Amino acid sequence: MITYVYLITLAIIPYFLLRNVEVIINIVFTACLIGFAFLAFYQTSRKEKIISELYEALQSEFRTVKRRLVTTDKLARKEEREQIARDMHDSVGHQLTALLMQLEVMRMQSTDEKTKKQLSNIKDLAKISLDETRSAVKTLKNEEEGGLSAIIRLIRKLEAESHVRITFSIKNGAFTAPLSNEQTVAVYRVVQESLTNMMRHSHVKEATILFESVANNYFQVEISNPFEHQSCVKQGFGLTSMQERMEHVGGKLNVQKSQGQFIVRGMIPLERKLIDK
Repeated sequence: MITYVYLITLAIIPYFLLRNVEVIINIVFTACLIGFAFLAFYQTSRKEKIISELYEALQSEFRTVKRRLVTTDKLARKEEREQIARDMHDSVGHQLTALLMQLEVMRMQSTDEKTKKQLSNIKDLAKISLDETRSAVKTLKNEEEGGLSAIIRLIRKLEAESHVRITFSIKNGAFTAPLSNEQTVAVYRVVQESLTNMMRHSHVKEATILFESVANNYFQVEISNPFEHQSCVKQGFGLTSMQERMEHVGGKLNVQKSQGQFIVRGMIPLERKLIDK
């Protein structure tokens, strides 16, 4: 502003000495218009900056509340499952156990072989029902999430927390690939480490993730992101850790740089018994 006023003064002085009032008025009027324009631009920029900071704060608060709601909802579902499991164990389980005892007493007291055989069959059915009830109670208490759906949920959470834009692509029945819990964890850790490397070294915070089932025998994951450095890829601790995780579950990892893209590709063999099942 001081520089602006100084330049206007320098422009006016020659005409002031020549007493050219009309030119002086035009210069002052134009200077005032430009000054108001600069002032309006400054105020608008300042307001935009304040709004942007407020938006970022609200967005961060929204993510915090969203994570809290997800956690609360998960705890609520867990408590509900445990309550149902307790009710099933205390009511159905105990009643079936009492029924088994009564059937055994009736079978021992019966003198008719045909009746004993019928009671024995009923007892077997009651025992099967009791075993299924116990299995259902155990499942409710120990709910395990696995497979590709669990990986996607975990990555979406990472995406929301890290301001990263992730594009998913699922091909050839990868969504129903029978991944074990150990394989699921290995794939997720590879994706997580790849995204962490991307956030550290890439100028663009976006990545593409491809999940694919190859010939129903292998599960393939590919993570690619823009990569501007021209130097060769160095095998650091992160890449070594990813490679060890894949090898631990019988898979392999390949890292390469191609056409401005940094690509991490992992492949895991699917267990035949899981596929047949």
